[in-house]
Amino acid sequence: MFTLKATGRNFVQSPKHSALCMTMADVEAESSTQPEAMEEENPLFSNLDLFLFTLIAGLIIYWFMSRKKAEPIPEFKKLDQPAPSTRETSFIEKMKKTGRNIVVFYGSQTGTGEEFANRLSKDAQRYGMKGMAADPEEYDMSELSRLAEIGNSLAIFCMATYGEGDPTDNAQDFYDWLQETDGELDGVNYTVFALGNKTYEHYNAMGAYVDKRLEELGAKRVFDLGMGDDDGNLEEDFVTWREQFWPAMCEHFGVEASGEDSSIRQYELKEHNDINMNKVYTGELGRLKSFETQKPPFDAKNPFLAPVTVNRKLNKAGDRHLMHLEVDITGSKIRYESGDHVAVYPTNDTAIVNRLGQILGVDLDSVISLNNLDEESNKKHPFPCPTTYRTALTHYLDIIHPPRTNVLYELAQYATDPKDQENMRKMASSAPEGKALYQSFVLEDNRNILAILEDLPSLRPPIDHLCELMPRLQARYYSIASSSKVHPNSIHICAVLVEYTTKTGRLTKGVATTWLKNKLVADNGHKSTVPMYIRKSQFRLPFKASNPVIMVGPGTGIAPFMGFIQERGWLKEQGKEVGETVLYCGCRHKKEDYLYQEELEEAEKMGVITKLNVAFSRDQEQKVYVQHLLRTNKEDLWRQIHTDNAHIYICGDARNMARDVQTAFYEIAEELGGMTRTQATDYIKKLMTKGRYSQDVWS
Repeated sequence: MFTLKATGRNFVQSPKHSALCMTMADVEAESSTQPEAMEEENPLFSNLDLFLFTLIAGLIIYWFMSRKKAEPIPEFKKLDQPAPSTRETSFIEKMKKTGRNIVVFYGSQTGTGEEFANRLSKDAQRYGMKGMAADPEEYDMSELSRLAEIGNSLAIFCMATYGEGDPTDNAQDFYDWLQETDGELDGVNYTVFALGNKTYEHYNAMGAYVDKRLEELGAKRVFDLGMGDDDGNLEEDFVTWREQFWPAMCEHFGVEASGEDSSIRQYELKEHNDINMNKVYTGELGRLKSFETQKPPFDAKNPFLAPVTVNRKLNKAGDRHLMHLEVDITGSKIRYESGDHVAVYPTNDTAIVNRLGQILGVDLDSVISLNNLDEESNKKHPFPCPTTYRTALTHYLDIIHPPRTNVLYELAQYATDPKDQENMRKMASSAPEGKALYQSFVLEDNRNILAILEDLPSLRPPIDHLCELMPRLQARYYSIASSSKVHPNSIHICAVLVEYTTKTGRLTKGVATTWLKNKLVADNGHKSTVPMYIRKSQFRLPFKASNPVIMVGPGTGIAPFMGFIQERGWLKEQGKEVGETVLYCGCRHKKEDYLYQEELEEAEKMGVITKLNVAFSRDQEQKVYVQHLLRTNKEDLWRQIHTDNAHIYICGDARNMARDVQTAFYEIAEELGGMTRTQATDYIKKLMTKGRYSQDVWS
């Protein structure tokens, strides 16, 4: 950099500029000496000869180059065009081609909606019809109006609600289309089964919206909206709806049920006795060998293997294990913001996998593929194949959760004891006795598939059929406990180990938290890694840093607020005006499980946290929770909310804490805002609509 002192300006001289200056100087020097040189020498060619020679040579080169370029033009155009897609995006054409009249679309975040859709699609065969399960993300949903072209056709929608009444990721485009379209769906028959959880504010909002919107567009509802509540018994809700739905459909379409009760296999087993092991999946979610050669971008089908750099116990005492992990994302090009979720893919306990293999008498290292019998299906395998039984049971299948009724129904045929067979089929029915048996034997006793096999010794199904029926092992989501402004190459996780003894005396451990607990920083000289990706969230700090924030997060609900606090501290360091930062958190005992005590007290000391409010619920005779502290500070809270435009954030348990906290805010609005309960409820709902009351809760 050169400084021109006369003008006081800085001038950056680029190499290009320097070269240009030198060239011009050389030309000027040559020009000044040229006449003198010409006088001294007698040239071989005159200037005219040189000019003509140059012109002719230039024309020849131009002709040659233009002729060569002309030839490949069509070739280049061809290369610039995208390769034609081999994927069929018309579900109508596919249905016509394969003789189907029922399509079951699913909006699914954790796999349950997809599982229900597959069951309904499979059911159709028993009722003299032919169905297909379909992911709305894979098809052109504007073709829904064409469904009337197929006789006796029906569209079923299994729609889960995610977050604050939002569509699932795979149903987002369909939701957008429903909102924007003004097309007519006359002649389209439909029904909807909604999956949700009553503890959430917007219970089954997505299913209810799809049901209402399809009717508005002229489609005909042929069966009532089903409402599945995961806070109660989602499986029972679905079975009850399904058993009423199919007879109604038979009547509507004038068909008779086949009465076929035998199992209908969806996949056939192929054993690979001589296969190159480099072609066998070992836990990858998408591309083979993706765990060996990592390539961004990283997402649900291509997770990043993040090395664990920190794994420490957070609580000082007590019988629980609360943990803080840090994973390294250096070089991954992964970006995240405070409030986002990290999704991790856990694996099942090796001891459980081995025990299943032992009970079923199989070689878990056999290499197999399960191939879809329906060659037209987009889903060729239930999980990545070829693979081994061991890999499938470890990485791909959920063997810990109690099995759903359809699994028991399908496996019943393999029970050699007639009583076991009868009970398993009974549990899959909607009869009161069957529901009660399923509730007590499976749900209340928390029997997973291993426990069922151990307690029903007459039941020994083929392992391939068991693998076909087990649902997929899903990613687990954690609120990120760090800010990318402070930790751009690191993601922090806060979790509590899930571990309890069931009524049958079995010790049950949470799949993901047990797996995370065992992720040591260095394991036999190798770095432990966590397959992960980022799921974006709407749980965001206010755009204006000067807005106050009120954060309520007892227990591990404090996780996203650690990121918020780090970010507010970073903003203060940058000289930004930062509003009040108030935290309400809680734990059982101050001396046992006060999470992040040192970090929080330091943040308060530095003025990053304006006020730190901690509820130690069990340190006194009368239990004290965060909602009690909210009421204690009601005047400050009301000023912050009503006068200073504060943003409220709630994170943690949806069933009790989030409801109790919301009730506390209603009461504060009633008392200090002079409102009725109805007005206070509307007031808080308006804050939600404006994005000033956000929840990141789980049930």
